Amino acid sequence: MQQKILSVQNLTKSFVMHLQNGLQLPVMDGAGFEVFAGECVVLGGPSGAGKSTLLKMIYGNYAADAGEIIITHGDQHTDLVTASPREILRLRQSTIGYVSQFLSAIPRVSALDLVAQVARQWGHSEEVAQEKAAKMLGQLNIPEHLWGLPPATFSGGEQQRVNIARGFMGEHKLLLLDEPTASLDAANRQVVLSLIEERKANGTAMLGIFHDADTRDKVADRVIDVTKFAVQRAA
Repeated sequence: MQQKILSVQNLTKSFVMHLQNGLQLPVMDGAGFEVFAGECVVLGGPSGAGKSTLLKMIYGNYAADAGEIIITHGDQHTDLVTASPREILRLRQSTIGYVSQFLSAIPRVSALDLVAQVARQWGHSEEVAQEKAAKMLGQLNIPEHLWGLPPATFSGGEQQRVNIARGFMGEHKLLLLDEPTASLDAANRQVVLSLIEERKANGTAMLGIFHDADTRDKVADRVIDVTKFAVQRAA
C-alpha cells in the first residue's frame, strides 16, 4: 500500500465580495479525497467548478473556511487549514511543489540559473545543479543559445517550459500541476507527460488540472469530479 501524501476532508470555501458590502459567495462545500505516493490524480469538471480554487487552497494561496488539508511528509502530518504562514512556507520548501503554465521569474537572471537555483535549494553543489539544469532545459527543447538569457525575452511557450523545468527540478513529495501542458505543441506536451511518468515511478504524488482530454486520459490514475463539491447558485 502506497503512502497517503494528501488527505482532503470536508473542505468548505466562500469568497467575500468586499465591494458588495461583504457579501459571502459560497463556492465549495464538503470536498474530500486522497492522493497517494506514485499516482497522478486529476481534478475534473467544467470551468468555474472550483478546480483552481481547490488547488490554490492545497498550496496555501487561498484560506479554507472549514475542513482539513492534511499533508504527510515522513512521519509528520500538517493541516494546512490551521497551519501558520511560516509552516506553509516550510512545506512549500520541503514537500509541496507547484507547476503552473505561467512563469514568475527574477528579472535579468538567466534561464539556466533560474532552474539551477532550484537544484541548489535541494542541496546539490553548483556544478551538479548546473548539470541538472542543463539536462532539464535540453529535455524540454529550450535551445542552448537561450540558456544564458533571462526568460522574459522568450516566447510564451519557451517561458512555460522554463517554468515546468523549475517545477520538476525540485524533489517535493507532492506536485500540484496547474495546466502545465496548456499551449504546448504535441512534442513538448509528450516531454511533460514523460516527466510526470518519471516522477510517478519515483513515488511522487501529483494532483493536477488538465483541460485537454487526451492529456488527461494519459496521465490520470483517477479523476475527481469537482462538480459534486461545488455549491449550486441560482441563475
